[in-house]
Amino acid sequence: MAKPRLSVVVTRRLPDAVETRLSELFDVQLRDTDAPMSRAQLIEAMKTADVLVPTITDTIDNAMISGSGPRLKLIANYGAGVDNIDVATARQRGILVSNTPGVLTDDTADMVMALILAVTRRIPEGLSVMQSDEWEGWAPQALLGGRVGGRRLGIIGMGHIGQAVARRANAFGLQVHYHNRRRLHSGVEEDLSARYWESLDQMLARMDVVSVNCPSTPSTFHLLSARRLRLLKPEAVIVNTARGEVIDENALTRMLRANEIAGAGLDVYEGDEANPRLRELKNVVLLPHMGSATREGRLEMGEKVLINIKTFDDGHRPPDLVVPAML
Repeated sequence: MAKPRLSVVVTRRLPDAVETRLSELFDVQLRDTDAPMSRAQLIEAMKTADVLVPTITDTIDNAMISGSGPRLKLIANYGAGVDNIDVATARQRGILVSNTPGVLTDDTADMVMALILAVTRRIPEGLSVMQSDEWEGWAPQALLGGRVGGRRLGIIGMGHIGQAVARRANAFGLQVHYHNRRRLHSGVEEDLSARYWESLDQMLARMDVVSVNCPSTPSTFHLLSARRLRLLKPEAVIVNTARGEVIDENALTRMLRANEIAGAGLDVYEGDEANPRLRELKNVVLLPHMGSATREGRLEMGEKVLINIKTFDDGHRPPDLVVPAML
């Protein structure tokens, strides 16, 4: 007798190839629309499914997991971060959680460099001038930005993405500095031409550009607080492609408006969207959380989700299981 197929609920539209393969392997419930599921819909899905495939837009909290049905055994997150899921409660309930790590390293690092260039070279301002048909021709003093080469780049969080940023920064002639929970091996530092700072405060005070590449954890919430932001030089630029909660966004907004920080490039925000006051500023580049938005990356994320679910269905531990050491 054939084994019953796993019941899988997917909360958002995924690439066609991923949805097709899910449908071939499992009893899958796909979305007809790309709108996020409501809380009520998520709760209902967790009561009836064997596997839930959420994304970073789906908050799976303590109450939802505690009230999930006995069938739910795996939450296969479509994304590397799991701060949207109460992993501790899931583990207590015997529900496994997997993610899709390592897929988006290069895509995110590319976007860090794009934001650094966009802010320092005032690319959005130039684009706006051209699109509004306001360009009056080349002028010696028009839209002057700053040269990237020779600047000091301080990377906060030197994991896979931070290291990928460092490699790209070296190619652009930036001087690479970093702060991390643990210092990298000397050989890696030498390979990246990176200088380690044990004190984040001391590093921030000396940087021309700061890139946030650390995860969102209780210890990194508002890591860049108002006090630490005030350590930055007035001509410094800050870029965040990690998690919005790492920066005190209200403090950052105040300082940008007061020209106490030269500029910012943001792809992530504390809330569901950017502080409206940020949109008024010419020295800020805002993106709609598109740092990982490549066709290749989205497909690779889907492949990891498929492998995690299929491995679980075969009675084995998912290769990307989130374990306590990762929390």
